[in-house]
Amino acid sequence: MGKEIEVEPVTRLEGHGGLRLVIGDDGKVKDAQFNISSTRFFEKFLEGRYCEHIPRITPRICGICPIPHHLTPTKAVEDAWGVTIPESARKLRVLLQNAKQYSSHALHFYALAAPDFLLGPFADPALRNVVHVISKMPEVGAMALKMMDFGQKLCADIGGKSVHPISAIVGGMKKPMSEESRDKFLKQVNEQVEFTKKTVEIGLKVVEDYWDVVANVGVVPTYYVGMTKNGVHDIYEGDIRIVTPDGKKIDYDVHNYLDALGEHIPEHSYATHMYYKPAGYPEGIYRANTLAMINCADKMATPLADDALKAFREKTGPISHHTFAYHWARLIELVESIEMIATLLQDPDILNPDCKTLDVQPREGNGVGVTEAPRGLLLYNIWSDAEGLCKKANLLVATNHNIAGIEKTLMHVAKQVFEDKALEGLTLPKPWID
Repeated sequence: MGKEIEVEPVTRLEGHGGLRLVIGDDGKVKDAQFNISSTRFFEKFLEGRYCEHIPRITPRICGICPIPHHLTPTKAVEDAWGVTIPESARKLRVLLQNAKQYSSHALHFYALAAPDFLLGPFADPALRNVVHVISKMPEVGAMALKMMDFGQKLCADIGGKSVHPISAIVGGMKKPMSEESRDKFLKQVNEQVEFTKKTVEIGLKVVEDYWDVVANVGVVPTYYVGMTKNGVHDIYEGDIRIVTPDGKKIDYDVHNYLDALGEHIPEHSYATHMYYKPAGYPEGIYRANTLAMINCADKMATPLADDALKAFREKTGPISHHTFAYHWARLIELVESIEMIATLLQDPDILNPDCKTLDVQPREGNGVGVTEAPRGLLLYNIWSDAEGLCKKANLLVATNHNIAGIEKTLMHVAKQVFEDKALEGLTLPKPWID
């Protein structure tokens, strides 16, 4: 009969679910599944509603990345109606997007990743949590909390609310940032840059300590999907870029996403699995999220982040299939986000009250909006009728992009652990804390 191993999730946000392994009596891995609750029912929620209301509904999909779920449908409706927003509004949106990126990546590193590495993977699970890390490393814990707090408060100031924002409207933003608020965050930003540098130091030490694991466990060649603007890393706007397992990069205009991305529902799942379906290339599984974005980028948008990308590639090569390198890639994006925040907080345009256009008229149309959420590519395709009502919506969220890749990686690692006993020969560092 064999046995099943269930791994419960830390969070079920955006349909996140648990892992299920089936191990046969012979010790062979029979099946590996990533089971989730699909978010596709939100597409039906939107039908028949005014398109202007959609950006206030969709942030409820996810409590971790509500801001991408606020901005992306707004961009899709603007695309459908032919609306151009003022530059001041675009900058405010980019600032808001990077504030969420900063907060989310800091949260992920310190609350979800760091406890396993700092205590070691075989430590008592009851101790592998951020509370224990804070108690043992209070200075690091205080720094982590200040980073998350800074990002969330900046999100709340620009977005109206930190979790379910309301500030983006079809045509721009409801209001600019106030000078008082801008000055408040500017006073903190240099400290945040130093916190980020310290976080990168910790992360690189972890990478070096665990390099034997990083280089040998979960190294799974796949395609990757991300967004770049003229080849430069960008989380607000750009083209969809596919990277092949051997490192070739192919760009698609966001409106042509169906030329690259296919979907199906396998027999064992109720959730959509995405795959790459290009002309001239073999179909294949792809992955999204931070490593995918780093693999897609020719360069980062800011100088410190670009230096970090160069150091990453010196270690991993031009294309990285190291699943554990997702953590390192996340730190590179963390650096870029704080650099973008520092630059935009000094831009007088974010104080400009001319941050919305009044020339907004509903029309029948089909619009696509794309951003990069902290967990990967987020795409909204919205069809509007002449009265501005939503006729149809197609949402491709990060979870959809990643399911097939997660299952492929899970199967690979499960076989390494249960069949090849590959972990037994690896060198693990001494835990930083006990």
